[in-house]
Amino acid sequence: MWEQQLAEPMELTAAQVDFYQKNRFIKIKQVFSPEVIAYFNEVIGGKVNEMNKVAVPLEQRDTYGKAFLQLFNLWREDETIKKFVFSRRLAKLAADLMQVDGVRLYHDQALFKEAGGGITPWHADQFYWPLETDKSVTAWIPLQATPLEMGPLEFSAGSHQIVEGRDKKIGDESEAFIGEKLRITDFRHVIEPFDVGEVSFHSGWVFHRAGANTTDRMRKVMTVIYMDKNMVLKAPENDNQKLDWEVWCPGAEIGEVIDTHLNPVLF
Repeated sequence: MWEQQLAEPMELTAAQVDFYQKNRFIKIKQVFSPEVIAYFNEVIGGKVNEMNKVAVPLEQRDTYGKAFLQLFNLWREDETIKKFVFSRRLAKLAADLMQVDGVRLYHDQALFKEAGGGITPWHADQFYWPLETDKSVTAWIPLQATPLEMGPLEFSAGSHQIVEGRDKKIGDESEAFIGEKLRITDFRHVIEPFDVGEVSFHSGWVFHRAGANTTDRMRKVMTVIYMDKNMVLKAPENDNQKLDWEVWCPGAEIGEVIDTHLNPVLF
């Protein structure tokens, strides 16, 4: 049953596509059933427990370390998780929102915010990505209902238009600088809980953050990052982009389409 749901297309309305194009994020309810989410809560949660090597106590970590446990490309570690990451339903939604003919995988990430975990500071993802255009989007998929006290994703609607702050990696400086920049602008701050099966999509340059997890439960989230299937690798502008090129796009050439064994076309 879950395999069928991962493959079945979900049609967007014109209003939903327009909302994303204007705001560069959208939350979509009932992308997956509660049963499918519960199943992958167990599967992905088990793999994260197996792979996690963080042994430093929460209180001894820096702001980034307190934000979440972060594990990458689980699709290469487990065949069932691969089917989730390669979901045509998710990939088609990403393509339709970005208004492109198809999408490739950039990489996946599990982002598990521990009980008592701290904030995820304001940032824009594409600071880290050596991608030529803004045709990138992240599907943020909570593996349980996510109330405000658990730290759901927050968005500054339309903030992809802001250039200042794009050079900040995630940390105390980005939280302070971008937070102040957004405070004195008119971009709407959207912070809402996520229902079971609700998924958000946000572009690489929209500013977003997440609050602390003040509950006694792990906030489990799986993410899949997509890019236009014709995305070209640009010359890295910082050390983070150079590292991303080496790790997530190995063998790709500057000025050429990112067509590597780690970046398959998913739709």
